[in-house]
Amino acid sequence: MSAMNRKLKQTLAEAISKQVEHFSKAEIECLIREFTVLLGEPATPGRAVTGLDRGTFRRILHNIFGMTNDMIMDGVFRTFDKDNDSFVSMKEWIEGLSVFLRGTLEEKIKYCFHVYDLNGDNYISREEMFHMLKNSLIRQPTEEDPDEGIKDLVEITLKKMDHDHDGRLSFADFEKAVREENLLLEAFGTCLPDATSIELFERHVFQEQLEQ
Repeated sequence: MSAMNRKLKQTLAEAISKQVEHFSKAEIECLIREFTVLLGEPATPGRAVTGLDRGTFRRILHNIFGMTNDMIMDGVFRTFDKDNDSFVSMKEWIEGLSVFLRGTLEEKIKYCFHVYDLNGDNYISREEMFHMLKNSLIRQPTEEDPDEGIKDLVEITLKKMDHDHDGRLSFADFEKAVREENLLLEAFGTCLPDATSIELFERHVFQEQLEQ
């Protein structure tokens, strides 16, 4: 890496480290390097790539973190892509990973709610629950009408989580339910990495790169 590039990366890491929690400046430099590797070369020569597009991002979620649910992966992409420009920029990547890998319970509750709020109206509706549960449950071939079972599950979930009884989950409902029972954090599908994936990713990005 040229001295100029290294200096630029350090300046960038310095700026981002002031705005992002949970990562040191050295770790942010490693994440910047990983981002540029994942970004790869622009498909169109001469055209700068501004960030990870949906397809690339979903491949990362699948290959590195073992996610398989398309609907949830789209939700994760939407949650990382804060400015909604259909690309995850370098800063969005690092901000997103700070919660994804090391977030507090409070940060993870906000993150999961955002992933599950498919249409962005600040509520998780019955329909959204139904679609997410249908997508994340393995269908048994013997079931006559699996949709009925999922509808029942939606009603059970609402009974447990819908504290103001309006037939949908607000952020307050979701937060209260998860604080009372942490297992409900990923009630509608896996949208956070497990401990093994986190350890492998961090070892790959931080330890190997810091050893170089």
